Amino acid sequence: MNALGINQGTSGNISARHGRAMLISPSAVPYEAMTAAQVATMPIAGEYGAWKGKLPPSTEWRLHLDIMRGRPDVGAVVHSHPTFATALAITRRAIPACHYMIAAFGGAEVRCAPYATFGTKELSDHALAALEGRNACLLANHGAVVCAPTLARALWLAVELETIARQYYYSLVIGGPVILSDAAVAETARKLGAYGLKETPEAA
Repeated sequence: MNALGINQGTSGNISARHGRAMLISPSAVPYEAMTAAQVATMPIAGEYGAWKGKLPPSTEWRLHLDIMRGRPDVGAVVHSHPTFATALAITRRAIPACHYMIAAFGGAEVRCAPYATFGTKELSDHALAALEGRNACLLANHGAVVCAPTLARALWLAVELETIARQYYYSLVIGGPVILSDAAVAETARKLGAYGLKETPEAA
């Protein structure tokens, strides 16, 4: 995530579905120093908050686990603090259909979830609501979260989200965007649906 320019330092976290469990990055470990043995394992349907591993899971484990529990179509979750998406989240703006690739996120806008303290159940509840019918949302005064059937797809969408956030930000600077119609977004979604291979959750 750091190399892709969507994160920095030890902020952000990432998870992947693995059978009946969720693999999630550990808390406060620099990504360049992280090893496979440090990745934590949490049961998806078992005891809430239980984990195994050498290090405890990310403090945002509730966000990841609640998405995995509530969305069986999700195989991976990427939470990050990219500059432009976070700038919009700080102003509590949704990202409208300023570019046709907004369709890749499941609808005509990427919603901004209300603010809640990081690591709390309140935050994950807000995120789940904002993710209804979508695969990305902004988190007010915080960052962004993206989910997808596979980890590769989730990372791709996270980069695409920051790209659109940057484009929207600059369009606001020069007078504001012309927003695409719902019909135009729906047509793009249909075309994107036929583009590339279909994916299923990893190791589900």
